[in-house]
Amino acid sequence: RPHSAPLGPHSAPTRALSAPLGPHSPPLGPTRPHSAATRPHSAPLAPTRPDVVFNHTAEGNERGPTISFRGLDNRVYYMLAPGGEYYNYSGCGNTLNCNQPVVRQFILDCLRYWVTEYHVDGFRFDLASILTRAPSAWHPQQYDEETGQPVAMSSGEAIVSAEGIMTDGAGVPTGTPLPDPPLVEAISEDPVLRNTKLIAEAWDCDGLNQVGAFPHYGGRWSEWNGKFRDVVRNFIKGTDGPWAGDFASAVCGSPNIYANSQPPENDWWGNNGGRQWRGGRGPSASINFVTAHDGFTLADVVSYNNKHNEANGEDDRDGEAHNNSWNCGEEGPSGKWEVNRLRQRQIRNMSSALLLSCGVPMITMGDEYGHTKQGNNNTYCHDSDLNYVRWDQLAADPSGFHRFIRLLINFRRATPALQRTSYVTDKDIQWHGELPNQPDWSDTSRLVAFTLSDGKGGGLYVAFNTSHMPRLLRLPAWAGRVWQPLVDTSKVAPYDFLAADGMLSAADVAAARRSLAIWTADHTYPVLPWSCIVLVSAPEDPASTNMIRCVCVCMCVCFVGRCFTAVHACVRG
Repeated sequence: RPHSAPLGPHSAPTRALSAPLGPHSPPLGPTRPHSAATRPHSAPLAPTRPDVVFNHTAEGNERGPTISFRGLDNRVYYMLAPGGEYYNYSGCGNTLNCNQPVVRQFILDCLRYWVTEYHVDGFRFDLASILTRAPSAWHPQQYDEETGQPVAMSSGEAIVSAEGIMTDGAGVPTGTPLPDPPLVEAISEDPVLRNTKLIAEAWDCDGLNQVGAFPHYGGRWSEWNGKFRDVVRNFIKGTDGPWAGDFASAVCGSPNIYANSQPPENDWWGNNGGRQWRGGRGPSASINFVTAHDGFTLADVVSYNNKHNEANGEDDRDGEAHNNSWNCGEEGPSGKWEVNRLRQRQIRNMSSALLLSCGVPMITMGDEYGHTKQGNNNTYCHDSDLNYVRWDQLAADPSGFHRFIRLLINFRRATPALQRTSYVTDKDIQWHGELPNQPDWSDTSRLVAFTLSDGKGGGLYVAFNTSHMPRLLRLPAWAGRVWQPLVDTSKVAPYDFLAADGMLSAADVAAARRSLAIWTADHTYPVLPWSCIVLVSAPEDPASTNMIRCVCVCMCVCFVGRCFTAVHACVRG
């Protein structure tokens, strides 16, 4: 749509903050209208942390158009091979030469500008591992005899400075990941940026993965935890493998990634240049997520086994093919009640895993109402409903999921045990299976259950059943406490979350809990296939408990009597 057109009920796709030809006010015009879109530091609004893309420009490869920094100085701003080709660590045809001194200063100036003029609170850096790679540098007096073009050298051979050729002496080839990258260090220690939150997408498109060991300079950086995403998706859909144990670690804030200084054997970066950055960080280093703006939406994770990117014009060759998704029995939109019901359970299960885990949860805008991109996991090129936020669908909320996730967010905010800045210990958390304190960590396990103490006698009981079979769980007995149902993703809205609001009254909640007391009074609870439950510990009311137990005994006697009568009649017949 034209940039001047009103947005109407939809939002527009994200635009790069540093794109010279992107839509903006007149170059000499005031910045105040844009500053007002964020806020002064004193305003009590949500923090603003824009996504910045300092890893590539819109030029494409070396054969692409000149629309950005190529026209300023191609040799300075792009990471070049000896023949003038572009290195492509970004997946977009070119790579910004981030650690070249001029480029490094440009990036710092951009960040400072957004902090001082727009009062943003921090930044998320797209493909941040590119910011750690060694730059290319050019010897201005050496040319290729055949092409007549300047010849690129590694940063270890020469760096172009104001004085001419400056020998580096490090001997590092272009693109090598640096243990102490100058740009990342400068951002981390810059006085203007000192109070900002810095988030790294700690990988790039050439296979470099620095999750758990991104150069963080004393914990200045948090990281998108892509391993959290993969673990949650695999465990929730019921995949064989080490997922039960990995899921438990993810729930605890991924201490195996951020607290453990010993990298796994298959972690090339952690065992080499990144070893000094391993370990020593708490759960806040982990930005937990199940979906992001790249890849499937949450609704599509449970609706598609395969990507469907035909509309992108690349014959479905683009986009990530390894999505760890499950369509719940039918690809794409389904008219089957049982398929759609299971999908609703699964999106609630993954959201519960996200918001009940230690660390910093990240929710993709649109997931709260079930936004779909119709199986397209690479919609960067679309200016359509694939990318627009559909406020009309949010208001309708036919599945009740918006209510569910809103209440779950509020519950997390009100529960200190879910906002820990340190890792849980054995005093805080206990792991269970069908019986208390008997977890199953085998590769075929489909059940993870735990109790989380608040340190004051109360706490939570949480269980995820990712099997196709129901499970009857024995609840741990806490002296003087009873378990009250709060969340059960197998139930239809609004009974999937028992909280008094516009959908349920306090009397409705109390009645629903009384109907389940036949289980909780006996320290048991049924968990249906592919569902999650959350129970809250509350002080025991002796009178109420005795009455419930009496009712339970009467019901059991009545049930047994009827069974006996039926069997007797059958035998006589």
